[in-house]
Amino acid sequence: MFDIVFTAENLASLFTLTALEIVLGIDNIVIIAIISNALPEHQRDRARVIGLALALITRLLLLFSLSWLASLTAPLFHVFGQPFSGRDLIMLAGGLFLIVKATREIHEAMEEASASEDNPRRVGSFRSAIAQIVLLDIVFSFDSVITAVGMANELWVMSAAVIIAVIVMLVASGPIVRFIHAHPSVKMLALAFVMLIGFALVAEGMEFHVPKGYLYFAMAFSVLVEGLNIAIARRRRGRT
Repeated sequence: MFDIVFTAENLASLFTLTALEIVLGIDNIVIIAIISNALPEHQRDRARVIGLALALITRLLLLFSLSWLASLTAPLFHVFGQPFSGRDLIMLAGGLFLIVKATREIHEAMEEASASEDNPRRVGSFRSAIAQIVLLDIVFSFDSVITAVGMANELWVMSAAVIIAVIVMLVASGPIVRFIHAHPSVKMLALAFVMLIGFALVAEGMEFHVPKGYLYFAMAFSVLVEGLNIAIARRRRGRT
């Protein structure tokens, strides 16, 4: 039984799929960081853990309801010859939400930079933050589950890859979230990335696929350049 389940093919699928699930989870980590930023500092880690736990539950539920997931890809109606399915509508709604969210956060960050202590930034509610994270988890779970279904034949492989990826994200997300909060320029890059993801989701909802590799490369390159800027600034401060 052990030899039948843990074959070389299944283990290779598990390793590859886990790596892809971790990469796809970058979106979730960045967005959870942005949403939790509006919360008091003592609630941010709690929101991060709850958000990733709900992401895991959402992905597993979708994996165990593949027939319902397949029905969401069937066209519901056509607009000027363009078919729209349930999945397309979810992608469109999620993308528009992210664009609006990123725009508002950029505006508030600019206002915060010029605000005085007598006019502090508003503090969001914990329930509102969790609700936003849950809704966006549903949107991003589609990519995760569709990737899992396309790369593996065994349900246990898909489920194990999703669980391992979320555990890795949970461990790595803490330092990433704190780094984004501690560096306003990196936070602005993260907001730009969120807006870029929003546009990509809208395009996906319109049946125009944008390879995520392009988005991740653009963000990684920007973070690398900003990391060099931070390192140079620290050296200059150390000399003075």
